[in-house]
Amino acid sequence: MQTTSTSSDTNRPFLTWQRIIDWAQEHYRCRTFSKDEKIPARPGLLYLVECGAIRLVGSSLVSATTSKKTPRRNADEAFLGFVSAGQPFELIAQSPFILQAYAHTDQTNVVWLYWHDLDNWPHFRREVMDAFRYQHQRKLLWLSTLGQRRTLDRLYGFLTLLIEEVGEPYTNKAEPDVVRGYRLPWPLTHSQIGSTIGSTRVTVTRLMGKLRSKGLIYTQDDNLICLPADFDQK
Repeated sequence: MQTTSTSSDTNRPFLTWQRIIDWAQEHYRCRTFSKDEKIPARPGLLYLVECGAIRLVGSSLVSATTSKKTPRRNADEAFLGFVSAGQPFELIAQSPFILQAYAHTDQTNVVWLYWHDLDNWPHFRREVMDAFRYQHQRKLLWLSTLGQRRTLDRLYGFLTLLIEEVGEPYTNKAEPDVVRGYRLPWPLTHSQIGSTIGSTRVTVTRLMGKLRSKGLIYTQDDNLICLPADFDQK
């Protein structure tokens, strides 16, 4: 299994990436964020994750009416996925939907550019476009998975796709050279999972227990979600 972040780090010419980081620092186009800190991103800009991870969240603003007939807006956030180190992202404004980005880990470094800034690095521009095409293809798979009728199928399909994208291999102390499976590098709450698959935290907790009892998932360390090495054949 090959993750997106590993592939990106391997393929990107180090000198080009370093030039972009140096350029961003010279032009005050980089910033370090703490865990769960909101990224002040805006439409029209390109963002690159230098290190750490970004959590993308979508909100649908719904108009409600109070007893005084005064409009009120409530946001219902849904987890939309991660952007790992070495990957680009952008936020597109489309009313009544709002996309937001948060640092999912401490010491998350983000660089931002205007699209025309990429004219300085034409090879890197092509890589960015390839990354966005890959992300688009993955989102089509997400939509297919989230269209499953049974909540259990949506949950397992979502975890499988997510770990395929950002997962890392894990081993145990007894056999450090044997890959037992792949896990999420960062924790994800049952509420966040529920917001993605259209379910509740309580239901996700119950179904996660069912997947564990069948040996389809495990948890490790700080409740990191793991899939066994042969999960794609199960």
